[in-house]
Amino acid sequence: MSVSQSEPILIVGGGAFGLSTVVHLLRAGYKDITVLDKDEEIPSRWSAANDLNKIVRAEYEDPLYQNLTVKAIEAWQTPLFAPHFHQVGFLHCVSGKAPKEALDTLNRFRAAAERDPRMRSHLSPLDSQKDIADAVWQYKDSAFPGWNGYFNRFDGYAHSGNALKSIFLATRAQGVKYILGAAGAVSEIVYEKTSSGRKAKGVKTTGGLFYPSNLVIISVGAAGAKLVPEIGKQLVAKSWSVAHLHLTDDETSALRGIPVTYARDLGFFFEPDPKTNLLKLCPMGGGFINTDPKTGISHAPTDLKQSAFLPEGDEKQLRELVRQTLPQFADRPFVKKTLCWFADTADSDFIIDYVPNTSSSVIFLSGDSGHGFKFFPIFGGFVKDLLQSEKGEQPEARWRWKNPKTDEGKGDWGGAVSWRLGNSTELMDIQPVGQTNL
Repeated sequence: MSVSQSEPILIVGGGAFGLSTVVHLLRAGYKDITVLDKDEEIPSRWSAANDLNKIVRAEYEDPLYQNLTVKAIEAWQTPLFAPHFHQVGFLHCVSGKAPKEALDTLNRFRAAAERDPRMRSHLSPLDSQKDIADAVWQYKDSAFPGWNGYFNRFDGYAHSGNALKSIFLATRAQGVKYILGAAGAVSEIVYEKTSSGRKAKGVKTTGGLFYPSNLVIISVGAAGAKLVPEIGKQLVAKSWSVAHLHLTDDETSALRGIPVTYARDLGFFFEPDPKTNLLKLCPMGGGFINTDPKTGISHAPTDLKQSAFLPEGDEKQLRELVRQTLPQFADRPFVKKTLCWFADTADSDFIIDYVPNTSSSVIFLSGDSGHGFKFFPIFGGFVKDLLQSEKGEQPEARWRWKNPKTDEGKGDWGGAVSWRLGNSTELMDIQPVGQTNL
């Protein structure tokens, strides 16, 4: 089923995938678009992209995503998105104590960049602390013990929270309707029976409000299984830790322009945000899941407070990263500590497809897998292509709905994804005493 440009379209979820879809549907001429989100404002606190920044790294082991990221970077440089893109480069290394798996992954990324003529001239090898200091003058007094890797000046980061807010304001001014807070807290898709199964006729909120539409687009990230339970174990709600250092004005100014700095075995950080003086850091690892013992499916916690902490192991890892790279802040306390929940897939591929047996009335967008935000300027184009497909199916086979084999275990692949180190840990095993998860 395709919808005309004048028919109403409901998008549930005002995060990166949802807002990018808004942009591209508007450009394609769709005129009646409504976005519903349970938070009171955009960026929604429930969106994985609501924070300071996300890496925009073009090199991939996978040619599909490498080519798409190059296109995304071109789109980041257009007027709508350019204010939020910072092409400061990507310092990609391992520390001197990195396991072989981390070095192997680094080398695969390096090889992918070296093979690509669009990136090759932007690369510099980093084989010592001196090489790093020569590339980034702010690191001249930092140890970087045993670090080696490469510097890719083609890459950078995007200010994700600001980008979401900007697109929200721009599209609202173009007539997109946003229903936020309790009135936008969708609890279920409402279906009617058809000869071939069922068809969506709208959505209902937790307060009983009903919004009609013949096309419902679900874009709620880690909460996807709550609204579309048939997604099953295709998706795992997973989280990684996030922490920040609070700097002074002078400290922020001194670090202006540093590249995204990444040790595959420790973690990464960004240049500090000049408005808040916050420097964001994230540890590397298998992440955390929250498995329902009854179903084996991981769900994001229902209360944001349940994620407002930094696991002890991650804190130690980040502290070591700071000691090796920014020794002047070795004893600075971490602030704004939280877990960032996202929707993970076994192959890190997105899911951009119609939900089966819904008469093409429900589109499901998910599978960020920790690398989706870099595609923010172009992701909605993939949704438009699906909506306008003459065959009525997702043109890219890898983004189609999958039917994984049923098993009795929980739906998580831990460290099986090639670019990650470590296995996932259950939230209940690291959560502060007194908190509940589901």
